[in-house]
Amino acid sequence: MTAEKKLFGEDRRQFLLNILMTSNSPITGADLANKANVSRQVIVNDMTLLKAKNEPIVATSQGYIYLPHAHDNQLFEKTIACFHTPEQAEEELNLIVDHGVTVKDVKIEHPVYGDLTASIMVSNRKDVKQFISKVKDTQAVYLSNLTHGVHIHTIVAKEEAQLHKVEEELKQAGYLINVQE
Repeated sequence: MTAEKKLFGEDRRQFLLNILMTSNSPITGADLANKANVSRQVIVNDMTLLKAKNEPIVATSQGYIYLPHAHDNQLFEKTIACFHTPEQAEEELNLIVDHGVTVKDVKIEHPVYGDLTASIMVSNRKDVKQFISKVKDTQAVYLSNLTHGVHIHTIVAKEEAQLHKVEEELKQAGYLINVQE
């Protein structure tokens, strides 16, 4: 689905929204720009405007995704506190997704900026590999580097038991911070 001619304003944003709503996987800004016959910067601006209208669009390392408000599918969500080195990030994420659990985001508490949150949205090993590759390719640093490895994840699953199993395995691996201490 590509726009035949250059679309403007609200027509373009509706076109982009329809693409995102019907996609089962993330779509990069470059791909959306191609489809809409505009620059990637126009897409970034459009995504910002759509988010300002409360459209559930999330930018991930794999691209943009539309997260409809789940009315039919009850999902369970939990916040977990973790600690590990940058070299252990891939292992930690794989441990989580191997249980059918999605890592929604990573959060840190920065001494100057307060709470910082970044969307990750990884649900399987392929997503994790793409995320880790993107970090390496761009020479970015993990948010947890700013807090010496301490960070929080929001994890989401279809069954609450999946979340408990992930917590057990993270604890065994030494990645879970016991918040009871």
